[in-house]
Order: sequence, then structure tokens, then C-alpha cells
Amino acid sequence: MTAEGALERAPGVSRESSSYANESRQGPIPGGVRLPGRQVKARFRARLNRFVALVNLEGEDIQVHVPNSGRLAELLLPGAPVFLTPRSGAHRKTAFDLSFAPIPGGEGWVCIDSRVPNRLVGETLLAFQEGNPLFPGYFLVRREPALGESRLDFLLGDSQGPLYVEVKCVTLVTPGQRARFPDAPTDRGRRHLGELIRLREQGGRAGALFLVQRPDAGAFSPHDDMDPLFGEALRRAHRAGGLLKAWNCRVDPGEVRLHKEIPVLL
Repeated sequence: MTAEGALERAPGVSRESSSYANESRQGPIPGGVRLPGRQVKARFRARLNRFVALVNLEGEDIQVHVPNSGRLAELLLPGAPVFLTPRSGAHRKTAFDLSFAPIPGGEGWVCIDSRVPNRLVGETLLAFQEGNPLFPGYFLVRREPALGESRLDFLLGDSQGPLYVEVKCVTLVTPGQRARFPDAPTDRGRRHLGELIRLREQGGRAGALFLVQRPDAGAFSPHDDMDPLFGEALRRAHRAGGLLKAWNCRVDPGEVRLHKEIPVLL
């Protein structure tokens, strides 16, 4: 089935812009993000590669985009229910993104879309300005600022000057309600932490925010078994005085909201 055909046949789907603007008939939600269109339920079949999966939609197998390069092995299980977000665009090969998967062995949902955390942080900073709950007292200066050889996610400011912030999308929770990052080795993540460490050593201010896109995490720790070098770099950032934060989220198919801050345990 073609992408256009799958989109036309999906139940209850309305065409909307493929931009990731926080749009809805109900308007923006402070501290939250709504995905465009009406979510469509399907069954997961298999992951074909990092960015393409096979799902069963109303009895027919179709390919969908997976907007996350992580392994997601504990979430994307054959036969599991998933929710799809309708997407359109001239260069798309699929009609849907695979956006939500169930919490394994529990109740509730995980948003696997790795683009959502930046949207959620950006919308929250804009909505609350200095009163934002993520970084109280700071306001948004710029998105995707250059730092060294990298681009980080946000440049914030307060009366004392700039604060560079990198945001990481977390979907893995291990026994004991411990959120973990990364779920696959990440050269890019280590490089970003290296830039933050160098900035701190030069007297600048820097931090990292780990946004857990599920509600069942009670604390965050680096996933040393998966990428010990990332864990080592995160501890170096902490010793250098970097600001490390973690939040979990309330998740419903089609919507992700900030829930509460959780401790970072190194």
C-alpha cells in the first residue's frame, strides 16, 4: 500500500500540517505537546531497520517511520499495540510515524518520538518565560546554539549570563523504576557532554536535561552497561559543576505533558 493510500484508508484521520508546531483545535497546552492529527491504533510486527517498522493496520501490513534511532527493544515487541501519528509531506515514504508504545508489563504509554522532548522543553520555556518549572529563573535566548564543534539544544539566560542546555530523550526504565540513558552507544551524546565539560572548565555555565517520556520513572541514572563512556562523561560533567536534571512525563496517545522532576543518581 502506498503512503497516500494508507493515509486515506486510516480510520478517523484528518490531514494536518507536517510541521511540529504545537497545534490543536483546543490550542496549545502549557507544559505539554500535542502531536498532529488523530492517533491511529495498530499492532507492531517487526522493526525493519533503525527508522522503519512493519505494523498491522486493520488487517494489512504497512511500513511506518520510527522517529527514534535507539534500540527500543523492550518496547517494540511483536503483537504489542502501538499508536501511529498521521504525517504527510512531499518527501515522505510512509503515511505514519510510530509514536507510542505500551509500558511493558504495566499500564500506560511511552512516547518514543525523540523529537518531542525538544518541542516540549521549547514550548514550556516560551509559555512560562522566567517562571518555567524546568529551569526556574531562566528564559529562552536561542534554540540550537553553536558550541565548539557541536550544536546544543538551548541557550538560556538570567541576570548572571548564559546557560547552555542539552536535552536527551529517555524511553528506557529498568527494574526499580530507574530511567536509563542511552539505550544504545552514543558517540553524539558523549561529544555533547564533552562540549559542556569544556565550557564549564572555561568558566561558562552548562547543563543537561534528561526528559523521560513515560510516567513510571522515579529516578534517572546513566546506562553504564550499555555505554560506560557516556556514564563516565556524565560524572565528569557533574564534578565540573554542570547542572544535571531529569523529569518524567504523563503520556497519552497524542499528548505528552511534564509530570515531575526526579533525582539524578550517579
